[in-house]
Parts: sequence; C-alpha cells; structure tokens
Amino acid sequence: MNRADLTGKKVVVLGLGVSGMAAACLLKKQGADVMVVDENKSAGVLERAGRLRETGVRAEVGAGFRLAGNMVELGILSPGLDPRRPLVSQFSDCSVPVWSELELAYRFCECPMVVITGTNGKTTTTELTHAVLSASGKRSCAAGNIGLALSDVVQKSHEMDVLVVEASSFQLERIVEFHPRVAALLNVTPDHLDRYSGMGEYLAAKMRVFENQNIGDFAVVHASFGDLSLKAKTVRFSAKGHACEYTFESGVVKYKGRAVFSLEQTRLRGLHNAENAMVALAVGHLFGVDESRIVEALAGYRPAPHRCEWVAECGGVQFINDSKGTNGDAVIAALESQSAPVVLIAGGKDKGFDFDFVADAVARKARAVVLIGETAEKIATSWKKTPCVMAGSLAEAVKIASQKALPGDVVMLSPGCSSFDMFRDYADRGNQFKELVSRLKSKQL
Repeated sequence: MNRADLTGKKVVVLGLGVSGMAAACLLKKQGADVMVVDENKSAGVLERAGRLRETGVRAEVGAGFRLAGNMVELGILSPGLDPRRPLVSQFSDCSVPVWSELELAYRFCECPMVVITGTNGKTTTTELTHAVLSASGKRSCAAGNIGLALSDVVQKSHEMDVLVVEASSFQLERIVEFHPRVAALLNVTPDHLDRYSGMGEYLAAKMRVFENQNIGDFAVVHASFGDLSLKAKTVRFSAKGHACEYTFESGVVKYKGRAVFSLEQTRLRGLHNAENAMVALAVGHLFGVDESRIVEALAGYRPAPHRCEWVAECGGVQFINDSKGTNGDAVIAALESQSAPVVLIAGGKDKGFDFDFVADAVARKARAVVLIGETAEKIATSWKKTPCVMAGSLAEAVKIASQKALPGDVVMLSPGCSSFDMFRDYADRGNQFKELVSRLKSKQL
C-alpha cells in the first residue's frame, strides 16, 4: 500500500454526508489543509459544518464554490455526488486528482480488507461475513456503504485482523490503488441508470473492485459472470445450477459437492440469501475459519431491518417490509422468497430503468399490486398481466393491500424504486410502513 503523506496538502472534500464528515476528520488528523464544500444547506449539513469549523476545518455550504489557481491539490468525492455535476467536473477541468472516500481510507488502513459489491445483497453479505470472521475470534469490523464510514474505521485498523467493507459502484468510481485481499462480486442487475449511460458503464464501475488485485488475492464471483480473466485466484458460487465450487441443492449449501449446512438452519430464505451465505462461507474458508464456527455464525445471524423483514400478522395475513428492495431484481428475489400469494406494494422515484423484466415474476407470485410514487403509471404499463391499483400515499396503499389480501397471503412492501420522491430514505419508508401496519392491526387505519 502506498500510504499517502498529506501533511500540508490542500484538500477539498466534496459533500458533507457521513463519509464526507469522516474523510474531513481523517484528513485533519493527517495534517492536511482541509476544506469541505457542500451545495446542500440542510439542517444536517449545517450542523456538521459547524462541528468541523470548531476543529479548524473550513466549510463552505451552498452553491458557488469555484477552483482558482493552485488552491487545491486533491479532491475527495462523497459517493452521493454525481461526478458530472459542475462542482465535481471543475476538478477534472483543472487537472486536480479526485479520490473516492474509499480510496482515501484505504491509504491509511493497516489490516487486510474483504470487500463486497454487487447490486443486491451487499449489506446482508457484509454482515454475514463479519459474523463468520468474528466467530473465529478474528478482530473484525463491518464498514463502508453499510453505514459506518471507512475513514472512521481505519483509524483503529492497527487493532484489527480484517475489515469487511461494503462498496457501492459510486464508491468504486474514483479508486486509484484500492486493493482488497478478498473481493466479492454478488450480481449486477439494472440499477442507477439515471447515473450511468448503460449497463456496460455500471458493470465497469463494479468490476473496478478487482482492478488492483494480484495472484496472492482472491476474487469470489457469481458463476454466471463466466471467465472474467482476473489476476486474483477466483472462487465461484451459484444457487442457480451452475457448475462451481459453492452450490445449492434441495435447500442445502454445498462446497465441492459436500453438504455444509441447510438454509433451514438459518433465518435466511430464498435463493438470493443462499448465495449471500455462500459468499460468507467462502470468505470463512479463505481465512481458515473452522466450518462448525461458520455454520454457527450463519445460524445466529438476524437479517437487518427493511430486507424481507417480517413485521406482523393481521387477520391471517403476513406483512413483510422489503423497503431496501430498490430495483427490479430485488423485487424478483423478494417475491421468489415467498411461498404464499403476495399483494405487492411497489413504486417510488424513477431510477431510469424499465420494469418489463419483472413482469413475469410479478404475474407468477402476486395476487395484486398496489402502486405509489412517480413510477406508478410506468410500472402499471409494464405489469399488465397482474391487477394493479394506484394509491396516493403509503397509508392508502397499506389499506388497499390489506383489503385485497386473503388469509394466508403476504402483503409485502418491495418498491423496486428509490424512496426520495416521498420519503427521506428507504429506512424512513420502511419505518412508516411498519407504523402503518401497527395502526392497521390496532384498527386505527
């Protein structure tokens, strides 16, 4: 690793979210001359800016920042900022290098990294992998896109044996030397096409996770990708019939044809979760974790909120919160994980992809669909095989869905879209759904 010497360097952090705040603090600790810029003037940004100013970091909030002369030597880009924005593109125009927060943090990491990327399942797989490594006594921490900024965690990396990092395509766009010991690519399905020109560009961003690996490293890759000609030693997995090291047959995860554990031993359900568990198993094997400890960790894992989360039973109907399902492939996975007929609540902010490829799964698994948000009409056009009803709010959607569901059915929120047209984020959407189900159960809705 090329540890960066940033003493006295003039560095601008672009964006003052969680990762931007962490990056600014790390840079300040390393002796850089730090400035933070954010065009957003929300209460959270203003509060964080005030805290940074107290430490001697300059913070400029609101539009209008312009590069001038030799005022900046390096930019650090927060993942939520589109590189095409003028605020960011002016750095390239002035030949100022821009790193992602992931790259900055890597330059100060003192232990190996396991990095998980893909469209769906990243958080679950990151948490499972962390649980597996911790079960063996390894000092481990889960960070990155999962919520705990890597720039915060690396400052204690000298005390750790391994970091498990969830990485989004946005975070991988601006890496330079970022080099994980183990990198896992779960899947790549249509998503974020409001940011990328097409699937090729989106896949290329994900593939950068392998860019700096060599023969001493490992790549854990879904078998459907075929031969990627990677420098790292490749380990493959699939629950969908591909011939590879880690497979799934009759509810059992196998390694090279040998049964390791049944999915029924865990609280995970569906082929997608079988594959998430396979990756954690593979990483455990690569780090020499005893197999009995791996199985014990997987069996003890509790899925994170908003990911096919059971909420309640009301009138013989099960209510499931999958608010984290923000693309079509996630909706398919959520539907396939259910054995009972589903009344699906979907819709939200348009991310630029179509929904035609989801239509067959919806027709096969859903009794009806209740649609909300700006994509409602677009989705209804794609899912003509299934009865679709429009709702003006999530509260109305929950009420309609409960009326359409029969005893034994499942009402599931799996939107297939981002939340920002109606909610603060996917967690806010999921929490509101849970509150509405609670009100429904107490007959207040």
